[in-house]
Amino acid sequence: MKRRYLAGFLLAVLLAALALIWWARSPRQPPLVVGGELPAPCRDASFEAAYVVCEIDLRRYDIGVFHVGLDGKAFGSLDKFDKAMADQGRPVLLAMNAGMYHQDLTPVGLLVEDGREKAPLNVADSEGNFFLKPNGVFVVRKDGKAAVMETSAYAAARPDVMVATQSGPMLVIDGRLHPRFEQNGTSRYIRNGVGVRDENTGVLAISRSQVSLGSFARLFRDALTCPNALFFDGVVSALSNGERMIVGGNYPAGPIIAVSAKR
Repeated sequence: MKRRYLAGFLLAVLLAALALIWWARSPRQPPLVVGGELPAPCRDASFEAAYVVCEIDLRRYDIGVFHVGLDGKAFGSLDKFDKAMADQGRPVLLAMNAGMYHQDLTPVGLLVEDGREKAPLNVADSEGNFFLKPNGVFVVRKDGKAAVMETSAYAAARPDVMVATQSGPMLVIDGRLHPRFEQNGTSRYIRNGVGVRDENTGVLAISRSQVSLGSFARLFRDALTCPNALFFDGVVSALSNGERMIVGGNYPAGPIIAVSAKR
């Protein structure tokens, strides 16, 4: 009887240890903050899920891309970015993570801030969402016009841009969904991205719940009528109104996109 009890006890301990190891290694969604007053250009939207959608008229608003502060170090989070901009007397209306980054927070792909290239275009092939070709680049040219371009198209055209951030995969390419997307895959995360409706209108969107890439892409194509759209990220996706988080939390951030009133 004692041996049977001991064997059962050891088996229970072993199963508990295995469960703990699985829990520690399995990807987990960070805790979310969802709520608060939406920034002026933004609205709540529903399309297969709940979203915050921010439609940016480039004739009324400026879009900037940011990565490092005055100290030369990456802001690292939207919260730190918002505080830094406020301290500089340059408060923003909204901010969002805007591209994938390495462990040291450096951008994986192209980053252009205020007309200066900070990181080069990445045309390599590798694993992960960034390299799920076609990937692409969101740009605002120096003439104030916006576009989402496939990476190969950007490399060929080399447009004169004021801001640019590269990410992947493309969500919508000339009105078609990315060819590798399933209708509604099992990979579900809080996701954010950017589309361009026309050269004067950029559209930022972030989900309030976990969605598939296929559903997220359909949002841009079918509900937001963006012929081209680009995925920014998932899991760490966040949106602030310049003062507090609206969706997401104090997650790590590499490149950051921000909107402010035209100066």
